[in-house]
Amino acid sequence: MYKKVALFLVSLVILGNGVQAQKFRPDVSKRGTTAASFLGIGMGARSMAMGSSFVAIADDPTSVYWNPAGLVKVPGTQLVFDHTLWIADISYSFFIFTQSLGDYGTIALSFTNSNIGEMEVNTVDEPDGTGQVFTAKDMAFSFGYGLSLTDKFSIGFNPKIIYQSIWDTRAIAIALDMGVLYDTPFDGWTLGASISNYGTKMKLDGNSTLVLYDPDSDNSGNNDKIPASMSTDYWDLPLNFKVGVSYLALKDDINKLILSAEASHPSDNYESVNVGGEYVYGDFLALRGGYKSLFLSDSEEGFTLGGGIKQPIGGIDIRFDYAFMDFGRLKNTHKITLGLGL
Repeated sequence: MYKKVALFLVSLVILGNGVQAQKFRPDVSKRGTTAASFLGIGMGARSMAMGSSFVAIADDPTSVYWNPAGLVKVPGTQLVFDHTLWIADISYSFFIFTQSLGDYGTIALSFTNSNIGEMEVNTVDEPDGTGQVFTAKDMAFSFGYGLSLTDKFSIGFNPKIIYQSIWDTRAIAIALDMGVLYDTPFDGWTLGASISNYGTKMKLDGNSTLVLYDPDSDNSGNNDKIPASMSTDYWDLPLNFKVGVSYLALKDDINKLILSAEASHPSDNYESVNVGGEYVYGDFLALRGGYKSLFLSDSEEGFTLGGGIKQPIGGIDIRFDYAFMDFGRLKNTHKITLGLGL
């Protein structure tokens, strides 16, 4: 019992230190000042349809992204394939594998990959294109673990490797997600908190930074083609602290209704609130809705809608979920998710 309490206190200290280390300033949004912004694109159509208000629900394989403490609620072996049609004709694909280890917790592997497409190389001398093309790439790989310390309290960790590239430059970072879940003594109420992307900075480096430099352009007799490398800046990862609450408002043999709200404290924007809900009929049909980024001025994000179906076939639970997300002037985005429970 004392070991469990000690681990509980350690997890809270880690979460608190993570927030303080970032040195947040409430009067500065820091929009566009972090690398790897794709880490803000959530996994799973279910959670996205609920306004991304999932930190206190976290009961499916996508918990590895939202709150790894929720992995303890995922039974057996699970596979999830997730595809996002993002803005500007960009798409992202996610793959998640989870395996329950019984009393020893649950492990999860996840992989994120982007499809940004090829772009033409334009220069000042050749504004219509040089005939060359280039592309950019976002990827992340993680290994998550969730463990129950008591029948009411669980913790989770999700270390990951983050990779970005554009043309012939690339950057790599290592980060950690941490989360806690607590089923309160009040019937149906659950508290959750998480810190995402607490890790190293990213710096682009590669062949594209190599140049020929003339250290003395006023002297015609010197070597004007000395190989050199341009120095690029280090950029923070988009650290985000979330705390939320969920309430199981209705549950009987046929109907289930869960409501959720969470506050988000990111390092690259102002604070905001996400709210959402899910109604499930007969453990077969689910309807979901929510609103993302409440109280955030100048946000293009807004209401979200979606649904899903679940059907066992040949001993395998097959789940299909869809989410629609309003992005204002940036048009709408869509997400589809296929899940297999073995």
